[in-house]
Amino acid sequence: MDSEQLLAEIREANLTYLMLAQNLIRKDRAEALFRLGLTEEAADLLGMLSTAQLLKIASTNMLLCRFRVDDDLVWNLLTSRNVKKVDNATTTQLHASILMAGKFAESMTTTAH
Repeated sequence: MDSEQLLAEIREANLTYLMLAQNLIRKDRAEALFRLGLTEEAADLLGMLSTAQLLKIASTNMLLCRFRVDDDLVWNLLTSRNVKKVDNATTTQLHASILMAGKFAESMTTTAH
């Protein structure tokens, strides 16, 4: 993959992410905040962007979304690596979701102060 193709794919991912975020915000704001890990301010801004503004922002050469999972335990649960106590995929996924929800709630408390 050459650098031009990589940049084109980053721009496409940005546009897809921005459109998804805006649709989720407009449909169910609370769910969007939780699922995307957005702040209230970011949700306000994204919800008000015009199509032209979305296109302009998406054209950057930096990826706008990022992985929220920065915890080895969550990665191990999501990938079913090193999971010894629980071998049920649904329970493992639920455990990972609970851990991520806790991190989201913690980050919202921190930003509220």
